[in-house]
Amino acid sequence: MRSMSVSIRAASEVDDALVAAFARLIPQLSSSSPPPSASDLLAIVDNPNSVLFVAEVDGEVVGSLTLAFYRIPTGLKAWIEDVVVDDAARGKGVGEALNQAAIAEARKRGAKNVSLTSRSSREAANRLYQRLGFTPYETNLYRYSLGD
Repeated sequence: MRSMSVSIRAASEVDDALVAAFARLIPQLSSSSPPPSASDLLAIVDNPNSVLFVAEVDGEVVGSLTLAFYRIPTGLKAWIEDVVVDDAARGKGVGEALNQAAIAEARKRGAKNVSLTSRSSREAANRLYQRLGFTPYETNLYRYSLGD
């Protein structure tokens, strides 16, 4: 994957190859979350308020990003979640291409802004987000756990 030609697309169907790609990618993102099943992925792909972007090199999925939309009284918002790039493809523009595709889709749909969170330990990802124009937002994030 030294000189890569990366293509980004919105997943429109779920097949065994996509399920296998997520089985490989999700453990690189989270040790506490199991990879999604075919029905989990289909629920994202079939939802008009979400876009599952995949990055491919030579037909192999090497990264993904989920873009979710939600409407509130002050406008349409977009949120980026679960950005993951395969270890072998990191540092080669895959994450940037995925984020640019998400930003373009949010703009096309008329979202007021695009938000995301990133752990401070993910230094390269944080540098990328700032280089793309994301700015840190002073807020407190609160989470109420509903179980597993």
